[in-house]
Amino acid sequence: MANLTQVELQNLRHLIGAQDTSYQKLNTYASQCVDPQIKQMFTKAAQDALNTKQKLLTFLN
Repeated sequence: MANLTQVELQNLRHLIGAQDTSYQKLNTYASQCVDPQIKQMFTKAAQDALNTKQKLLTFLN
């Protein structure tokens, strides 16, 4: 894999931060839900955000 430029690295950090924020918020929403279908939707979306964050982190290795 080629080395990342400073701009690419900065963009990657922003994307990782955004995915982490989404994960945290979606987990909070899921924990506050009463409706099981909506809770499941938020839980899946949170897991998707976490998976995306982990994939983005691989570019830093």
